[in-house]
Amino acid sequence: MDATFLMNNLWIIVCTILVLLMQGGFILLEAGSTRMKNAGHIAGKTVFTVGIVSLVFWAVGYGLIYGEGNAFIGLSSFFYGDATTMGEGLAGSVDFLFQLAFAAIAMTIAFGGFAERAKLTAYVVFAILFSIFIYPVIAHWIWGGGWLGALGKQDFAGSTVVHLTGAAAALAATMILKPRIGKYNKDGSSNDLAGHNQVFTALGVLLLWVGWFGFNAGSTFGVADAFFGYVALNTQLAAGAGAIGAMVMVWILSGKADVPTTLNGALAGLVAITASCAFVAPWASVVIGFIGGMIVYFSMKFFDKKQIDDPIFALSVHGTVGIWGTLSNGLFATPELATTGRPGLFYGGGFTQLGVQLLSVVVCGLFAFLVAYLILKVMDKTMGGLRVSEEEEIMGLDISEHGGYGYPENFEVPKVKAEKSGA
Repeated sequence: MDATFLMNNLWIIVCTILVLLMQGGFILLEAGSTRMKNAGHIAGKTVFTVGIVSLVFWAVGYGLIYGEGNAFIGLSSFFYGDATTMGEGLAGSVDFLFQLAFAAIAMTIAFGGFAERAKLTAYVVFAILFSIFIYPVIAHWIWGGGWLGALGKQDFAGSTVVHLTGAAAALAATMILKPRIGKYNKDGSSNDLAGHNQVFTALGVLLLWVGWFGFNAGSTFGVADAFFGYVALNTQLAAGAGAIGAMVMVWILSGKADVPTTLNGALAGLVAITASCAFVAPWASVVIGFIGGMIVYFSMKFFDKKQIDDPIFALSVHGTVGIWGTLSNGLFATPELATTGRPGLFYGGGFTQLGVQLLSVVVCGLFAFLVAYLILKVMDKTMGGLRVSEEEEIMGLDISEHGGYGYPENFEVPKVKAEKSGA
């Protein structure tokens, strides 16, 4: 067996593991960014929804993306079990697992819009429907031989396919579920329902940062020319620039180097470069990441002002910055690296590629939002509501949905004290 074939498959399996481990980063990020009474719920729903996505992707998701079909949807390869070599010199099973990990990330991003107020059943049903009717359709259009890919759409690792798609669904959920109790006052002012653990949040961001090398560099699908190193370089530079860009903005405008904003800036740099990491020069990756970090600050303020309650900041980090990352290809893609589509505006390519990127943002963003909104509205009407009761939300989803707290010693009276008091 060819050594290159073995190395390619080993590389992609390692990258798959890195992308799956990003779910651990999301657990810490989301749990740390929310209140203690919901920490166990956040962790648990992340794990079981990855399980749901895995089975749905195996049954129909992969086939809808990569199966033989038409410009809009795949229509074969359901209940995937192909062991043959395919595509970029990969075993079919290896490619399948890598693509599955991406689908799970998109689902986790979408669930940011559900945080601290949705019923467990809402997660279960929406995970199934999102994995059939939303993510595979957009992924097919761009990566599976669909019509946007044919137009030359550039999205190397998923600023649109994964991040914008997930964020658009999160926006639909946030709008339908309404803000958390106590988030906004009658005069329109906002209360800070601060997350319970910034250390968890920071560690979650770092785990995501490391996992992103599997996300971006793994999308090279091979090791032969070591191009994955170049993609990783651009990824690292953008992440660093994003953190600095966000910190500079919040420090200048508020007088404090706010930690959550800086952390979101690092994620913003990663999201921004995801579409263009293989198409741009290193200096451009710094610019793209830095602007992404600045954008995320203003986007967070915008959504809060509009009373759109986004505890995880998924709309800003993955949505607004996902749009910027997609459009940046149309500006910075170089003639040498634009193996898909055309060079960007700043390299003499005119407005053609920028137009394709803009079209993809509008079409994919609207499709994901509208379909998610429709699905959630139907679920809301037929399932007795998506949101837990006021009493359940106040006590926390750990106890109301799961029967136990993630931090039981902080919420329950210790038995020894109860015995002494005669309780």
